[in-house]
Amino acid sequence: MLDKDLQKLVETISNEVFKKPFVHQAMHNHRLRTTGGRYMLGDHSIQINPLVLQLHGMEELIGVIKHELCHYHLHLEGKGYQHRDQDFKELLAKTSSPRYCKPLAQRNKRTTTFHIYECKLCKLQYKRRRRMDIAKYRCGKCSGEIIQIKSIST
Repeated sequence: MLDKDLQKLVETISNEVFKKPFVHQAMHNHRLRTTGGRYMLGDHSIQINPLVLQLHGMEELIGVIKHELCHYHLHLEGKGYQHRDQDFKELLAKTSSPRYCKPLAQRNKRTTTFHIYECKLCKLQYKRRRRMDIAKYRCGKCSGEIIQIKSIST
């Protein structure tokens, strides 16, 4: 979908759903990563993430556009346009607009490595996320020498 097609779609949705014209610019923004779209307060433009259409289809794209148009129209009317405002929540419900976009990016699960150390004398074990220099440290219980047993990745 080109920017001019997006512009026409936003104008159509604004007229049909909100019964008000959209007289500013709508465009794609390829730099958006996790959000479906955003309304710019300064120039009143709406930017849409092109991944919404690619990953979730036209229905989700229309939902994102309706959500951003809620911000747009409320801001121009001087009403509460932020997510926490009651005016915004009511307009979302009235226009059947989604509150959130479906996820666009996979969340990377970080692997955590634990290092297991043990005292040679009293066998007390220490579990640490960060490696430690065993030449610098002694057991806190008996002052014995510490050795590394193993590292576990979870």
